[in-house]
Amino acid sequence: MGAAYICTTCGLQFPPSDNPPARCPICSDYRQFVPRGGQRWTTLEELRREHRNAFQQLEPGLIAIATTPEFAIGERALLVRTPDGNVLWDCIALIDDATIEIIRGLGGLRAIALSHPHYYTTIVEWGRAFGAPVLVHEGDREWAVRREGVTFWTGESRDVVPGVRLVHCGGHFSGSAILHWAPGADGRGVLLTGDTIQVLPDNRQVSFMRSYPNMIPLPASEVTRIAGIACARPFERIYGAFWDRDLTSDGPRRVQESAERYVAWLNGRGTDAPVS
Repeated sequence: MGAAYICTTCGLQFPPSDNPPARCPICSDYRQFVPRGGQRWTTLEELRREHRNAFQQLEPGLIAIATTPEFAIGERALLVRTPDGNVLWDCIALIDDATIEIIRGLGGLRAIALSHPHYYTTIVEWGRAFGAPVLVHEGDREWAVRREGVTFWTGESRDVVPGVRLVHCGGHFSGSAILHWAPGADGRGVLLTGDTIQVLPDNRQVSFMRSYPNMIPLPASEVTRIAGIACARPFERIYGAFWDRDLTSDGPRRVQESAERYVAWLNGRGTDAPVS
């Protein structure tokens, strides 16, 4: 059957084949990049030899999972624990016996939900390990190179389990989504945003981009629209795609102010006023 090759730049796993793919469509897209040294490949078996997953509790009911040493894009997955079953938000490429045992000990997975194609990685392996459906927005179907166990959802939102809802935003990708966890932050609400809304290093601002590595912005109308969708739901905190990218208070105000600042600069009316 061959090996299920994994792109070392973005972590995307391909269907089994005798030889590595000719190219990675995720990295060849203008939102990502092919490294100067060219496309390189690994397998899950090779990845397991030199990497491990680390777990960190961010707040009651929310656990971050990321690979060490860092691999590919370096994102973290977020495990939302609920009385009606656990939801994994976004994926990382490494899944091993220890990770499976730990998550099963925490109650397993009811579903896996993805923000956008950069974090698809080994979604089929994760879904198979836990017998969980993988939820991908229909707008990003073309980027799912492996589709076993994948459910493509449509519309503006989809309830995953009670209190956990997928919300379609677009922007970064056509199908880009966020996850609203209503009971999070002691009932004040939490957003998990992937790259749809990126939490910035000062943990007080967010940004919106068509491409982050290539610094391609979104138009003003898209930024305003995405901020409006996010702020239509009650939330206090945002947990982003990477370690320490957590906006822990006053979320709606900070999203709106970040969007207004972004749009002002796009329209030539930006100021150097400090961030409050």
